[in-house]
Amino acid sequence: MKVSVLFVCMGNICRSPTAHAVFRQQVLEAGLADHFDIDSAGTHAYHIGNPPDARAMAMAHQRGIVMDDLRARQVSAGDFGQFDYILAMDADNLRLLQASCPKEQAQRLSLMLDWANGWGEEVPDPYYGGDEGFEQVFDMLTDACSCLLTHIISRHGLSAG
Repeated sequence: MKVSVLFVCMGNICRSPTAHAVFRQQVLEAGLADHFDIDSAGTHAYHIGNPPDARAMAMAHQRGIVMDDLRARQVSAGDFGQFDYILAMDADNLRLLQASCPKEQAQRLSLMLDWANGWGEEVPDPYYGGDEGFEQVFDMLTDACSCLLTHIISRHGLSAG
């Protein structure tokens, strides 16, 4: 059985690919790669086909995480049926997802920081800021991804091997 996880922000070049890469690394380190399908997408089509923001990739590289293989895509209608967990980085993107999501799949949607402790409700968009914004987002997402992974392992009875 595979658990599928989709991370969503506006353009899919900063927050959601960072969450994608961080979660993928945590899954690999836990020896659970065979149990997951992981992806990221944007609610808007601004950057389709583009790699993550260079600042996000630099921050990931500093922390030993690879994300240069990721490319931006837009959320599609099929994503709501395909992914078990669809995590929006902020309330605006969550509302856009809720507006498109079939009611029977709405339980799959949540805010990313619903899975973290003490960071507030939303992952701020670092796009128009400096490097310190990318560092803060990376820290938030590292914590939230760890909590999410712990939940999924427990809920789905996953073990390495």
